[in-house]
This record gives sequence, C-alpha cells and structure tokens, in this order.
Amino acid sequence: MTTATERVPEAMPESDGAWRSLRAFLRNPSAVIASLFLVFVTLVAIAAPLIYPEDPLSMVTRPFLWPGQNPQFPLGSDTLGRDVAAGLVWGSRISLIIGIAAMALGVTIGIVVGAAAGYFGGRIDDALVRLVEIFQTTPSFLMLIVLVAIAEPRVESITVGIALVTWPTIARLVRAEFRSLREKDFVTAARGLGYGHLRIIFIEILPNALPPIIVTSSVIVASAILMESALAFMGLGDPNRISWGSMIGAGRETLRTAWYLTAVPGVAIVLTVLALNMIGDALNDALNPRLSSER
Repeated sequence: MTTATERVPEAMPESDGAWRSLRAFLRNPSAVIASLFLVFVTLVAIAAPLIYPEDPLSMVTRPFLWPGQNPQFPLGSDTLGRDVAAGLVWGSRISLIIGIAAMALGVTIGIVVGAAAGYFGGRIDDALVRLVEIFQTTPSFLMLIVLVAIAEPRVESITVGIALVTWPTIARLVRAEFRSLREKDFVTAARGLGYGHLRIIFIEILPNALPPIIVTSSVIVASAILMESALAFMGLGDPNRISWGSMIGAGRETLRTAWYLTAVPGVAIVLTVLALNMIGDALNDALNPRLSSER
C-alpha cells in the first residue's frame, strides 16, 4: 500500500505484489485461455478492413447460402445475400467498441461520483447517494431502451446510454472502498503534509481501490455487449453498422429455416461474454489480498 511518507521503501513491496498477482493470474488456465481468445477477437476486429475490405452490408451472393456450401462464403449468407463471415468479423468491432467505450465512460462517472461521496461524506455523500438511488430504482434495461429511443439509435447514443445505466454499480463500489480507506494512516499522513483533496483522492486512495474496480470493469464490458445485442435484436441498433446483435435480430424471422443466421453470432457473443467473466473471476482471485496471502 502506498503511503505519503514512505514512497520509496514501499515501492518494492508494491512491485512484488503486482508480480505475485500476475503470476497467480497466469497460473489459472481458464484465465489464460480466455485472455488468448479475447486477444484473438480483438485482433480480428482490428484487422476487419484487411480481412473483408468490402462493406459487410453489401449483397455479394444469393440469399440463404448455408455454411460450407460455398468455400468463398464459409459461414454462408443471410436473407439478403450478405456474407455472414464478413458480418461476424465487422460485428466484432462494433460490439467491442461499444462494450469497452461504455465501460470506460461508466467507470469514469462512477469513480468521480463514488470517490466524492466516499471521501467527503456528510451532505455531499447523502446527495450523491440519492442520485445513485434514482438511477437504480428504474430497471436498467428499461431506462436504456427509453434513452436510446429518445435519441437516434447510433453507436454513440447506445454507448452513452449503456454507460448511464451501469455507472451506479461502480459508484457504490468506489464509495465503499473510499469510506474504508479515507481514515487510514497514509491518508492522515497525506493530509498532514498539506496535500490537496484531488491529490489525496486520485494519487493516494484511488490506486488502493483499483483491484475491485478492475474486476467489476470486466463484467461491465460483458454486460454492455449483451445490452447492445439486446437493443439490436429489438431493432434499436445502429442501422448503418453491423453488430452481433443486429445479425441475430436480422435472422430471428428465419430461425426455423435458417437457424445458422442466429447461431453463428450467438455463439460469438456467448464465448466473448464467457471469456470476460472468466477473466473477471481470475482477476478477483489474483487481486484479492486475502486469497493472495493464502497462496
């Protein structure tokens, strides 16, 4: 743990703790496999313009071409003759972009609100807790539908909408961490040295509260991908962008006759969300101080 008065002596223990957590994470075979899968999905998403340079929404062959029927289209074609493989590759970009961007925005809002509430306490804490409760009293997905329906369904509005319904979770977590850390000796020492509130919040306390935030962030990415897929399935996705959810939504009417149109992107979503959850569990085990001390 970093202190205000003994930074140099405690630098080595922090480094040892980081390496110990990394070794614990790498010793988890499920975490390693999940990480490799996510790296693969990310590389495919980045290389989508190189793999399939044409517009994935363009009609390139006859409709309802089944997987394996034509080597040029290994995953077949949809109801409009669009390449399913191209849609799967390009859809990974939108799903990952929305998941990561919504997580980053939601975590940022949650950290600011939760840190202010947990650090200052008093009336500020009461007001911010009431704000969090207002957002949490409404079902999150229902609020998301309303927000996206009011705004134009675009990648940007969907990302902001998901962030607005996920930040209260981070805010409550950060508030609890700051309430438990604000009276620690290293915070008292920082106040004694005349450090300002912002420096104490973001330099002294926040690094010590990061482990549970990191774990929760991986779960939020998975939830954001599922939310975007559900919105696209309901027809509230960006009509100019293809995602895994929009592919499932486009194939729901032909589920009995061409089930592969929903199965292919559905499997991609399941594997990606499962990998994120496995990484979250592994991070929880690796970063949990009690579990680390038992190893």
